[in-house]
Amino acid sequence: MDPEAFRSAAHAVVDVMADYLDTLESRAVFPAIEPGSLRPLFPASPPEAPEPIETILADYGRLVEPNATHWQHPGFLAYFATTASGPGILGEMLIATLGQNPMLWRTSPIGTELEQVVVDWLRQALGLPPAFDGLLTDTASTSTLIALAAAREACGGDVAARGLAGRDDLGGGLTVYASAEAHSSVEKACMTLGLGRASLVRIPVNERFEMLPDALASAIAADLAAGRRPIGVVATVGTTSSTSVDPVAAIADVAERHGLWLHVDAAYAGVVAMLPDRRASFAGWERADSIVVNPHKWLFTPLDASLLLTRRMEVLRAAFSLVPEYLRTLDRAAPVRDYNEYTPQLGRRFRALKLWIQLRWFGLDGLRRRIEAHLALAADLAASVAADPDWQLLAPVPFSTVCLRWRPAAVAARADEPAVAERLDVANAAIMDGVNRGGEVFLSHTRLDGRFAIRVAVGNLRTEARHVDRAWELLRAAAATQSIP
Repeated sequence: MDPEAFRSAAHAVVDVMADYLDTLESRAVFPAIEPGSLRPLFPASPPEAPEPIETILADYGRLVEPNATHWQHPGFLAYFATTASGPGILGEMLIATLGQNPMLWRTSPIGTELEQVVVDWLRQALGLPPAFDGLLTDTASTSTLIALAAAREACGGDVAARGLAGRDDLGGGLTVYASAEAHSSVEKACMTLGLGRASLVRIPVNERFEMLPDALASAIAADLAAGRRPIGVVATVGTTSSTSVDPVAAIADVAERHGLWLHVDAAYAGVVAMLPDRRASFAGWERADSIVVNPHKWLFTPLDASLLLTRRMEVLRAAFSLVPEYLRTLDRAAPVRDYNEYTPQLGRRFRALKLWIQLRWFGLDGLRRRIEAHLALAADLAASVAADPDWQLLAPVPFSTVCLRWRPAAVAARADEPAVAERLDVANAAIMDGVNRGGEVFLSHTRLDGRFAIRVAVGNLRTEARHVDRAWELLRAAAATQSIP
């Protein structure tokens, strides 16, 4: 594609992009299709001859957009939102145009040094001390994997070189601790790092779904007595199911007492620390060895962008540094950072560019105002649920996610009876399914204390009060079609 052809095609693509964003609210958030219905719409074989951009874009409009789950829709209230803001989209376009691979300083001087700038800007915005440095990864799953690899390395004996099989002193094996509500990425990291799923010890939680520090201390003591080697603890600020907040300061006390790596998973809620008056939820996280916050969740950055901060960059490097001859740089006059030495993958995207553009476009004040607005919307919905005798909040609402269920007042006294509880679960699943099939909003669910819980997660940049109000209206209308004998 020569530059003029590219210019013409790019204008056409940008028009498609702008039209999509302009018409989002008129679309059903989730398409009315069934699994396996899309693949037959495409040719079974790749095209032999080139096709014009007009034909390709026509097929895009016919096949792709109508069959997507519209994460950018203001009625998308499921999971945790991932908003592609306008400036973020423009940043992605420039990232693709430059085609940088900031694996070494010399392969992208600006990619390397702008990442250092952006990481430190975000560190300051979150109110964390200068001891924290870090890098950008794709998702929290990778950030947590890197953090636990560092925890494994920090246990001594050069595990990166010798492997776990070369450590005769490990006895019964290494152990990692996280609450019963911690994200599955912690367990996957243990699997990937050769620790095994059995190495993850799930710690009980209280009625607010927060880790119990005393139970953590007891589990560590039991493992030590059994000859196992504790290496790390994962505390969560904003769990996936209920957005509960583990008591990080108390957990840090336990971790420090035993010399364990403390990783704080704040992938969803971490950006709330940008609001100085909301930092009480994060008390103690400055004592962590590593922290993950995902800008692609609640900071309106297009996928993917995860921020991994640590006070121990040298341990991350020890866990992953491998420099073959073809990656050695012999012509640099001063030491520089080569980010590939801190991650399992060699190639890296220039994620700092879109974050740099976004931070400048919105400013911290603009980002704070939007986060505050989402917190207020969730608080208003929670108040409405609490005031309705036929509905129940299933968890506290520390941030912008509300976990609720329909529990009519007529059966409240019997709600914990197994048969009634099961019927309530079925009814609530039907309520959520009915709302989702309507296409105006899209919700997801979890289970809390074994009960089916509908989650309303406010975090989409385009969501306004009317969208949350409409979700509540639709939920109540769907509930009116249900009955519990």
